[in-house]
Amino acid sequence: MAVLNNILTINSGSSSLKASLFLADGTRRDFRYDHIGHGFPHDHDEAFATLLNDLGDAQPRAIGHRFVHGGEIADTARLYDETERERLKNITHLAPLHMPGNLLGAELGARHFNVPQVVCFDTAFHATLPEIAWRLPIPDECNMRRYGFHGINYAHIARRLPHILGDAAQGRIVVAHLGNGASLCLMENLRSVDTSMGYTPAGGIPMGTRSGDLDPGVVLELAKRMDADALADTIYQRMGLWALSGGEDNEMSALLQSTRPQARFAVEYFARQVRAQIGAYAAKAGGLDGIVFTGGIGEHAAPVRAMICDPLEFLGFTLDHPANEKNREQISTKNSRPILIIPADEEAEIARLTAELIPLR
Repeated sequence: MAVLNNILTINSGSSSLKASLFLADGTRRDFRYDHIGHGFPHDHDEAFATLLNDLGDAQPRAIGHRFVHGGEIADTARLYDETERERLKNITHLAPLHMPGNLLGAELGARHFNVPQVVCFDTAFHATLPEIAWRLPIPDECNMRRYGFHGINYAHIARRLPHILGDAAQGRIVVAHLGNGASLCLMENLRSVDTSMGYTPAGGIPMGTRSGDLDPGVVLELAKRMDADALADTIYQRMGLWALSGGEDNEMSALLQSTRPQARFAVEYFARQVRAQIGAYAAKAGGLDGIVFTGGIGEHAAPVRAMICDPLEFLGFTLDHPANEKNREQISTKNSRPILIIPADEEAEIARLTAELIPLR
């Protein structure tokens, strides 16, 4: 096991920056800075200045960064150098909502800290997808495939599951990473064998401002009505829960508190699509042995979990409603197949990958 010795992890998004400092004594300090900078992509300078101040005398010996997309490579992590920087710049179009912020985080890390930096990829966990899962029904010359995302957290979940379920963790487990960005992953033997997001993080189930899977004809029609920039803005910023709620909000917590029918409709639509994806995985795998919820919605939105799970009793899953309301680790009844809540911790996985790639003494 690699020793975590003053490793700083950075998750630099489009409008926020999260960081954690992992110390040799096993403790950690977490930092979060929301809605920083101006325009898009944000410059993040203000957040980094605040982070430097908040770190005080504690200086990192290595930095690990979350990158949403790693492209075709199967590596879980790589040293960040000029060659890797140029490679990542060339695949920014694969995740235009996320990659500019990810690159900014690494550049600011290099500017402010003279230490090795490691980039960790959300796509890497899905390198185990069989061809029947990653292949898209399009001509080969298009050179596109399903990549899958949220892999750093899925790897964290896969690492935690044996401690909770024992040998049963090797079974057919669906992990639902539900947040403003949302996806599901079907694991067998703790490896990804199917996932809902596709070529980009815009596919799969509906999200905060992204539609998820959509009839291609809809996109073709929209392309006739607006230019490329407006279309991209609509696809990434004006769909999903935001559109379903009539523009009320894209945050599930706000929609659950709202009394407007449109908000209720958006919540029910989201839960129905998640439930449908779980059912699809049950059909593909010939049954399921467990369900795991993670991410902001997955961990904290008890009503949404109930809407998803209550109709799944025919698959052997029965929700323990009092446990669900208390956000317990196990929220299934004794006679049910397990339904779990496992908090997301991408930072811990990034720190582990960084320590393995750059041994620190």
